Amino acid sequence: MVRTYLLLAWTWTRAAAAYPASFWLLVVFGCVTGALDLAVILVVFANTTTLGGFSRDEVLFLYGAANLAFTLCDLFVSNLDRISQHIKAGTMDTFLIRPVSPWIQIATDRFVPARFGRVVLAGAVLGYALGALDLDGRRLWMIPVMVGTGIVIFTALWTLAGALQFLLTDAPEVTSAFTYGSQQLTQYPLNVYGRDLVRGATYVLPLAFINWQPGLYVLGRDDPFGTPGFMRFLGPAAALVLALLAGLAWRQGIRRYRSTGS
Repeated sequence: MVRTYLLLAWTWTRAAAAYPASFWLLVVFGCVTGALDLAVILVVFANTTTLGGFSRDEVLFLYGAANLAFTLCDLFVSNLDRISQHIKAGTMDTFLIRPVSPWIQIATDRFVPARFGRVVLAGAVLGYALGALDLDGRRLWMIPVMVGTGIVIFTALWTLAGALQFLLTDAPEVTSAFTYGSQQLTQYPLNVYGRDLVRGATYVLPLAFINWQPGLYVLGRDDPFGTPGFMRFLGPAAALVLALLAGLAWRQGIRRYRSTGS
């Protein structure tokens, strides 16, 4: 599956590279778009020293970890949110008759390598935060775990959003709330939101395990909402459960699909 994905992605990358000026303009535009979110955080800290009790570098750490996972998924699987377009255009049938997983085909369809610029920006922010913070070296093992957990959770969210479009073919903006809305939520410490929202992001849709719970462990901070310490280590389990649910939803969506006949 990985080899097939890479081959399909490389095909679109070579096509994009045929127009270098356009390609690099898209890279720059992607970096500028990502920098706008970062600029908002910097503007906030230009007027205050803490946000929810967290310093600027701590917030940048949480932001960088979440955004690194998100931008990697945005690069590799975000085209899953175009399923409704394929259904309405009648091109979904093409993916189903090929001897390759429809999920891989749709994820790589019109692959946009220019989005890699946002990945680099997110990685740079995370690297800066790690260098600026005085962290306990014994806790740094959690950083790759939290990024990996975030990748699985965001991938599962995109898969769920894609599966939902088999039902809501005319409402792609609704499914975007699962993906881009989740990214916006995880950019800041969760204690700046209401307690009920944080409970939902912990026990219903496990967004808190992308960067909040493991991030508290890395930073050596207590949870302002008083959740027990073992919650910091449940990210991989939460990601696995969500991935299994997403896989089930995807299979049900494929089974529910009916050809347009075109």
